[in-house]
Amino acid sequence: MARIKPQALLQQSKKKKGPSRISVTAVIVYSLIAIVTVYFLFATYRHWSQRSRVQEDDHLSDFEGDNVIADSKKTDVPRYAILNTSKGSITVELYKEGSPEAVDEFIDLCQRGHFKGMPFHHVIKNFVIQGGNTDRPGATDDWTLRGKHNSQLDTSVKHEAFMLGTSKAKHDKEAFELYITTAPIPDLNEKLIVFGRVIRGEDVVQEIEEVDTDEHYRPKSSIGIINVSLKQKV
Repeated sequence: MARIKPQALLQQSKKKKGPSRISVTAVIVYSLIAIVTVYFLFATYRHWSQRSRVQEDDHLSDFEGDNVIADSKKTDVPRYAILNTSKGSITVELYKEGSPEAVDEFIDLCQRGHFKGMPFHHVIKNFVIQGGNTDRPGATDDWTLRGKHNSQLDTSVKHEAFMLGTSKAKHDKEAFELYITTAPIPDLNEKLIVFGRVIRGEDVVQEIEEVDTDEHYRPKSSIGIINVSLKQKV
């Protein structure tokens, strides 16, 4: 048997240890893996970006929705009341900002029909017209006497003529009374809560003021409020 020379063995060893070529299939697989990985990362980034944007939009829409609800609540409050009386209609602008509690109570009573058929039980010329379901002449007589004894009083914008108010005295809702001033009466600052102003129907107020009354300022003929309607605009 012939012996192989050392140089031939060395050459054979180099051929066996030489680098092997990467197959085309392996290249394709590795490329697909890289593409899938990149696509997954991009899709994940896009998903979370859209989600955060949607959450911001939801928060913004909720905030805007709250503002719309708040605005709608403000606009839902009637701004005017029309008193349909046996002498004609009297339109009153309500002072929600100045007397919120009185206006809220007045609106609630209007919606419950409290003023329907309410009489004007005291009519005092150059003073007030008083409407209510109770007949208590004492307080009104007292106001009248005080007014006559103080003829030189500073005028008050708050209690000028044709203002709508109610008594400051504690009362339940069933005893809620209406007062319409027919002259500037600063003396009533401590008596009345003014929550509105007559903007139409001053002539009706004056016609009611001219009715005949007895010694207790009670009208001799029946006169009163037929009903009250609430309006946003007039």
